[in-house]
Amino acid sequence: MALPALRAVRKKFADAHIAIVARPYVADIYRGQSICDELIAYDPRGAEKGFGGREALASRLRAGKFDAALLLQNAFDAAWLAWRAGIPERIGYARDGRGILLTKSIAAPKAGEIPAHEQFYYLELVRRAGWVERVEGESEISLSVSREAEEAAEQRLIAAGVKSRPGSGSTLRVAIGAGASYGSAKCWLPERFAEVANRLRAESDAEIILFGTAGETAVSNAIVAHMKRQPIDLTGKTAIAELPALLSRCQLFIGNDSGAMHVASAVGLPVVAIFGPTDPFGTAPVTPKCTIVQEKPYCSPCFLRRCPTDHRCMTRVSSESVTAAARAWPAGTGAGAGAEVRPV
Repeated sequence: MALPALRAVRKKFADAHIAIVARPYVADIYRGQSICDELIAYDPRGAEKGFGGREALASRLRAGKFDAALLLQNAFDAAWLAWRAGIPERIGYARDGRGILLTKSIAAPKAGEIPAHEQFYYLELVRRAGWVERVEGESEISLSVSREAEEAAEQRLIAAGVKSRPGSGSTLRVAIGAGASYGSAKCWLPERFAEVANRLRAESDAEIILFGTAGETAVSNAIVAHMKRQPIDLTGKTAIAELPALLSRCQLFIGNDSGAMHVASAVGLPVVAIFGPTDPFGTAPVTPKCTIVQEKPYCSPCFLRRCPTDHRCMTRVSSESVTAAARAWPAGTGAGAGAEVRPV
């Protein structure tokens, strides 16, 4: 969702050397997108752990002699790093008590000042910094995948047991992303993902491919336990850098509000997105190929990581409604071209 803002910066400063400091998994997504000249990994649980690790990163940034730092994160830590690195211009929203560390401390947008979707939050920072005159959101946020990466991903899927290449008359490939790093409140029930997968297999002999991080293995295992036939389970077996290409070789994505959902959307897949405690007006995939499935109780959206009550925003979402949404894309629209985001 930060890609439109990053593209605006690249367009404004076409000849500048632009570096992105990001967590390793985020840096991998930005790689090869023509938005920066350098990616600098920042892993606070690894090489940059603790005060010493942050000092080492600040020293590295200082050696780069950067003229300006645009802080898309709200974190105090981001402002501290830019200040400690001695970057003369430090621009960011005045959040998390970090205003004193910024040279251009920008008031965060108030409710109703900008469109609700999160891409505009980042774009507005670029505008208020004086780098663009007006905010122009993207109607479809995309990620580029090279032909070489696509072919490598195809071979990876075939080696894992996927039988046929996508194309006319081929078996439907369905990617499932049942996890969400934000917290368990965003996760639909594993047994219902399995029910949807079983129905799609019974109707079209679809190939089901499970994606997720190593930390989401238990969720994928629970799905597998409720399936009638073994799916292709790539949970914990792929790097984030491989995810765009792997998803680009599928034909439909079904999952929670998660990073994988956004990656699937960005590489062109029709997406069936299940929302519960979060708000699709703020974080839905930016694509015309999306169906939002949501049942909104009085407490949604709450934005909590874990539900303190009965998780009704997710338990009320039926497998029948998700299956209906999934059926509509491949059968009715030729992999979803030209359809609109719509609730079910």
